[in-house]
Amino acid sequence: MSNREDRDALRSNIRELIKFKGGGHNADLVEDLVEQALKLLHDVEHRGDARIIETSVRELRYAFHLFAPYSNRRKVTIFGSARTSPDKVEYQQAVEFARLCAAEDWMVITGAGPGIMQAGNEGAGSEMSFGANIRLPWESGANPVIEHDKKLINFKYFFTRKLTFIRHSDAVALFPGGFGTQDEAFETLTLVQTGKTQLMPLVLVDKPGGTYWKTWEKHVREHLLRNELISPEDLGFWKITDDPAEAVKWVTRFYRNFHSYRFVHGELVIRLQHAPTATALEALNEDFSGIIEGAPIRSIEATDDECGDDDHVDLPRIAFGFDRRSYARLLELIGVLNNY
Repeated sequence: MSNREDRDALRSNIRELIKFKGGGHNADLVEDLVEQALKLLHDVEHRGDARIIETSVRELRYAFHLFAPYSNRRKVTIFGSARTSPDKVEYQQAVEFARLCAAEDWMVITGAGPGIMQAGNEGAGSEMSFGANIRLPWESGANPVIEHDKKLINFKYFFTRKLTFIRHSDAVALFPGGFGTQDEAFETLTLVQTGKTQLMPLVLVDKPGGTYWKTWEKHVREHLLRNELISPEDLGFWKITDDPAEAVKWVTRFYRNFHSYRFVHGELVIRLQHAPTATALEALNEDFSGIIEGAPIRSIEATDDECGDDDHVDLPRIAFGFDRRSYARLLELIGVLNNY
């Protein structure tokens, strides 16, 4: 048989296997995934490499399954040091931030460890918390707030864990921390700057009179911005505060009018709580002309492609040809929409 006939026969067998399993969601994608897995038999010889792929798929499958029932709930990920003790101001600030988020009906995601992570779970309570734990040889496991909760996930790999954090977050709050916290801060910034994740509010919380994040921002300004390694607009991706209540306001107000967005046939469709007026649309086209490539900003009905439960077809929306580069300016556009 030819290669095409071989592949057709393989695909047919995989479809029969899916039917044997009872079918389910996204059968076409599962079919492709099974085919890719079978290619490991010839393409990946090293067992350790194959184990990375197998473990990654298993961890991500379980994480998506666990988060699925809560897909319509807003969530904030809290990052910070595992070494922060409960007597520290930063710990109490994280408790208060998470408590206030839960009061606004926001759920909290943490790394499930001690320190700031435990503070976040403690403030929100286990009912409003998720834990994404990383298995490390020197840590005994998850913190006592989340260790017996069904919303705890244990990861082997940092990259699957970090993908889970960002994929399911509507906001990120960072408290002072070490290498891990810095890594999480810069990875979040990289993803929003490049459009590899949805734009979201990012708040950096210092203790009163503290300089941890202010010093971090000074470094960014003096070494990244001054040397033209980032754009001036990129400084708008985050807010620094020492007040947990102000941090919560920054997070929740991001969704005052803005709801979500997705690309449909090359255009950016933004869902809103309230549609802008014709005058407002005219002003938006003038003020943000630099990020428009193609169709101008205009009100539209839900497109035929927006038909899933997460497409919110009942909401008003605008659409335009976005240049897919100027995400910092897009963030500014969302800020303007939130003032309507």
